[in-house]
Amino acid sequence: MTRHTISTEHAPKAIGPYSQAIVANGFVFCSGQLGLDPATGDMVPGDIKMQAHQAMRNIMGVLEAAGTDLEHVVKTTIFLSAISDFAAVNEVYASYFKAAPPARSTVGGLQLPKGGLVEIEMVAMLPIPRTYESEEDQ
Repeated sequence: MTRHTISTEHAPKAIGPYSQAIVANGFVFCSGQLGLDPATGDMVPGDIKMQAHQAMRNIMGVLEAAGTDLEHVVKTTIFLSAISDFAAVNEVYASYFKAAPPARSTVGGLQLPKGGLVEIEMVAMLPIPRTYESEEDQ
């Protein structure tokens, strides 16, 4: 089995010893994305909805860099600092998945990095198997 690292400037740089995503065996395993602005590395200003939208934009950037998109997502996990934000995040999340949303888990009551209110991770399929030239190209 081959394994390829994905890195893009369309999402914040990793804030620890992890990759933005790993492609393995036809799947893309995306690390959790916070509501960080990729240009500054700072949390976007605003409420939980603003952070959720930014987290989704960040993960879309990672998926695109890997060669896939939201239509090919099969599983998501949402982490919330406060479970009381569940409805607000659901509203944002639903705006990105109009039909046949992926399987999902949501966990609340967590302390997230950088004081984040929401973190979202995803697993997606590659629509067409892709050949990667080298780890450095990613």
